[in-house]
Order: sequence, then structure tokens, then C-alpha cells
Amino acid sequence: MSAALRSRNNVFSALALDRCAERRGDAGFIADLRASATARFLVLSAEGKAIVDTQHAHLRLFELGELAGADESCFLGCDEAGRPYFALAAAADAAARLAADADFLDLRRAGLALPSFEAGLFAYARALVHWQSRTQFCSACGGALVLEWSGHRAKCTNPDCAIEHYPRTDPAIIVIVTWRDACLLGRQPSWPPGRWSTLAGFVEPGETLEDAVRREVAEEAGVNVVDCDYHSSQPWPFPASLMLGFTARADDPAIRVGAELADARWFEVDAFIDGLRSGELLLPPPVSVSYRLIEHWLRNAGGLELGDYADPLAWR
Repeated sequence: MSAALRSRNNVFSALALDRCAERRGDAGFIADLRASATARFLVLSAEGKAIVDTQHAHLRLFELGELAGADESCFLGCDEAGRPYFALAAAADAAARLAADADFLDLRRAGLALPSFEAGLFAYARALVHWQSRTQFCSACGGALVLEWSGHRAKCTNPDCAIEHYPRTDPAIIVIVTWRDACLLGRQPSWPPGRWSTLAGFVEPGETLEDAVRREVAEEAGVNVVDCDYHSSQPWPFPASLMLGFTARADDPAIRVGAELADARWFEVDAFIDGLRSGELLLPPPVSVSYRLIEHWLRNAGGLELGDYADPLAWR
């Protein structure tokens, strides 16, 4: 399977949307799309939750006539049928009114509850709206910013500065490390007993992704990685990350746990399955690319499917 197909299996990643990025600055084009009878608006609360139906099965997508202040919405893109989508951040009273016959849902739960397209649309909207709410003043001169390009660019209003600001994404690596047929998992100090996951960390300035994999694994578990390969990626707007998944191989099983982890250990297939069956081993839910990396290892090392053994709700 190609990396592109593996990425599409990750939650928030299967968003078949033409973002029309080259036309965001065309005010007439955006106005026509906003006024279109097919235009749909995703509404977010101040806490970043989306309005969904009462069954939490679908986004509650609004038509223009149902909304006030829709001219402040941000253009997201058009689906394969040409239907345009917009995101709108609503004040508390407006959000409550719009959700009178609906409900609110946070992004983590939406990742498992909503269809893949809608989950990806929610993640995209939340990341954009969060950046807007945190980017209101120029980091160079302190001047007020004004949004342009249908919410995808902010420009400093100080004429002596006029710097343009764009949404940020923080790259982070996440990796399943193997030695022979075993995989390396770690535990954070704040986690309850039994909870384990793959190792992860942010990419530093001037660092390649591969160097970040080697550094993070060495820092957290004291394990030396001799090679690594890209697996897949996942938007992770909590608040603004992009998770870059890797597989890696260690040249020695010795572990020296660093300050960031409470523990790290190698899991062989039989012990791993026994832990899942007994409930003593709790894994990340399928909303995380970590789950897909562990799934990849188990399939290759043991010919087994993780979904046959893991409880997707056990992490909670």
C-alpha cells in the first residue's frame, strides 16, 4: 500500500476538497460561492466545537438564509460535486441559538463519530479558526491585523509594516520502533496504569524528519534508531500540528528511559495480544495515527489485525 493510501486511512485525512487556494483573493468569486444555493456553512462555538445533529452522526451544515453574519465566514473549498463549504465562528449566544435542535461535538470525538469527509472538514475549519483567534496582532510591530483571502491570510494594518501572516502548522513525528519482532511503546507520567503509545515529538528548526525521529527516540527511550521510513501523515489540529508517521528499526534493545516518559518497553506479539485480551494494555484509539502505526507493526510482525483485539474506547 502506498503512503498516500495509508494517509487516507488516518482520521481527518480523507478530505476530498478542492481548496481553490488560487482564488481566495477573488472577492467576487467568493461572494458568488457564498450566495450559492448549494453553499453550506459549518459553525464552530467559541470552544472549537462543531454543531452536529443530535445523534452525533453528521455535521449540522447550515444554509446562508439560516445565518446572520455569514459574510464573516471563511471559505474552505468545494467538494467533488462543486458544493462550496464555509466555516463560521459563532459567539456563545448565536451558537446556542443555532444548536437549539442540534448538539455540540468536540473534534476528538468527531473523528470517530462522523463520516471521514465531515471529520476532515471539521479539522480543517477548527485549525483555521483557531489560528485566526490567536493571530490578531502583528508579531513584528504589534499592530492590529485584518483578515484577507477569505480568512487564510492576516495583514498588518500598520502601513510602515504591512507584514502578511499565514496559518501555521507545527510538524511532529510519531514513530513505531521495532527490534526483531517486538515494538517499542512508552508511557507518559500522567497516564493511568496500562496506557501505552508510540513515541512522538516536535520537529526542531533546521532538523530533517529522519533526524527528529532519531533524536526523539534517543531522548525519550535511549534507543538508537538505525533507519526509518515514512508511513503516513495526519492533520492534528490540537491546536495546529501535522503528525508525520514513521516506522523505524533499532540496532539494540537496551532502553534508558528519559525525563519525558514514566516507562518504555518492548512488546513482543504474544505478550502484546495477551495484554489486550486481559485489559492490562490500553492503546490509543483509532482517531490517532499512533493506532495505525501499531496496526502496521502487528500485521507485519504477527499477521494479525489490531481491530480484532483492541477496544477503541478503552483509552478513555
